[in-house]
Amino acid sequence: MNLFTDIEFWLTQQGRKKPFSRLSISGGSICESWLIQSADNHSYFVKTLANAPTGLFQAEKAGLLAIKASNSLTTPDVYFHTHKFLILEYLPNTKPSANYWELFAEQLAKMHSQSAPAFGFVSDNFCGTTPQPNSVESDAYVFFSQKRLMYQADIAHTAGYLSANQVQSVEKLCERLPHLIPNQPPCLLHGDLWSGNLQVGRYGKPVVIDPACYWGWAEADVAMTLLFGGFPQKFYNAYTDHHPLTPGWEDRIDLYNLYHLLNHLNLFGHSYYPQVINTIKRYQ
Repeated sequence: MNLFTDIEFWLTQQGRKKPFSRLSISGGSICESWLIQSADNHSYFVKTLANAPTGLFQAEKAGLLAIKASNSLTTPDVYFHTHKFLILEYLPNTKPSANYWELFAEQLAKMHSQSAPAFGFVSDNFCGTTPQPNSVESDAYVFFSQKRLMYQADIAHTAGYLSANQVQSVEKLCERLPHLIPNQPPCLLHGDLWSGNLQVGRYGKPVVIDPACYWGWAEADVAMTLLFGGFPQKFYNAYTDHHPLTPGWEDRIDLYNLYHLLNHLNLFGHSYYPQVINTIKRYQ
């Protein structure tokens, strides 16, 4: 059976009526997205990736369930997954409510205010299609050095994007992390919190999708929101009202985002090289 045959087989098992229609939805840069509707007016959001890394959709499901369990941010319900597709609740895009950004800030702050047992996560997962190791670590600086920056730098070196000397520069930067980043408790992070992973759901309320969850520094999630243009200032004002950040956090934004820049270098190629190098030089 082909991929859509498998999806339709699952739908019929749930009692949905044929025929099924499907409409391609734009947005993702890695997976294909689809709106699938049954003849009895049930709608589903389906993500597909024919050559998905083993465990990709299982990991996304685990992240969505972790966020939902925090009783903070809203996520779509997860219905079913295989190694090639993920079936989610379909949430029609609507107009943002008047307090959309303030509500999102309050919900994110609520999630970040809940303690986590350590740095890491219950399992490894992915950021995009890059494996994201999450073995539990009590030392935040060791975790961010080994499981984030050096992990990505080593991939970039193997791929030919970074020289051995540049990887050594990342290593030296990692040695300075305790002097650059203040002590912070671990909390649950979305992990890939840019505007493309934030939607408008029912009643104009915020909904987050495509998590790369782990227990880490709250500042790292906030920093990620600024990597590709940022959110309105009222979001940051409301967030810091509910969850104050250590003074000087703005100076640490690029340091946290070096992880994502390295990942984008590895995923999408050399266009991210200048930003990676400039960030490394900034913190030397």
